[in-house]
Amino acid sequence: MTANLWILLVLFYGISKGVRDGLKKLSMKDSSLMEVLLFHSLLAFLFTVPFSKDIFSMPTVFYFLIFLKSFVIFLAWIFSFRSLNKMPLSYFGIMDMSRVVFSTCLGLFLLGETMDIPNIVGLLLVLLGLFMVNIKKKSADNENTNKKYVFLTLLACLLNALSGTMDKIYTKYVTPGQLQFWYMFFMVVLYIIYVLATHTPVRLSVLRTNIWIWVLSILFVAADRALFVANSMEASQVTVMTLIKQSSVIVTILFGKFIFKEQRIMYRLFCSLIILAGIAVSLI
Repeated sequence: MTANLWILLVLFYGISKGVRDGLKKLSMKDSSLMEVLLFHSLLAFLFTVPFSKDIFSMPTVFYFLIFLKSFVIFLAWIFSFRSLNKMPLSYFGIMDMSRVVFSTCLGLFLLGETMDIPNIVGLLLVLLGLFMVNIKKKSADNENTNKKYVFLTLLACLLNALSGTMDKIYTKYVTPGQLQFWYMFFMVVLYIIYVLATHTPVRLSVLRTNIWIWVLSILFVAADRALFVANSMEASQVTVMTLIKQSSVIVTILFGKFIFKEQRIMYRLFCSLIILAGIAVSLI
């Protein structure tokens, strides 16, 4: 059980991610994209502080390396939040699974991981599901998605995959608590700089009126800590972890159906099941 604890931690992260994607879309109904990003990052950082220990005891070079990770996610969040705000949630959730392809490539070429036959078959099923969800472009309620936002989603997936690879490398040298503290600290700094440099208006009242940002931040801290701990375990592999994370898609599809009343749910569910079958096969 202990040897496979990292799988349970990543599964928790995946389910939490699906919930958070739905909350992101809800939070942007009454608040601007940058208000959500800034206050989500700020609250998440503040929630992280009480659980952070020995934050100044890591090798000096990792302050810079963690800053690079933060910059990668800073961009990824801007791209993904913007796309999520425009796309149907159920479609975004499936397209977000494209990070499997990017993470697999990074795991193979940067970390020297290997793939056996079940892993390869699983990845092919994932690619099949992604291809099928994009066969039809329009639905009864005209949910066709602008190519610009599809591109931004794919770019965010690439950046998130790169961040995941960084996590696997960094947690060999720093603790999950150190990584989470500095990563979130630099995120807050980057968003503050962005807001000031672009003169983007933000309302402090959002912290009082938008409860979804608070819930989103708490879930984010808990899920990220679980993922960092999983990454620090020797048995964990980036390629397999990325596949497990895709359990989030079922949650996003249910959110899309029952909260946002989206169309083509059964077809998207079918595509997601093909992808999830790939996940199951890869774990054999």
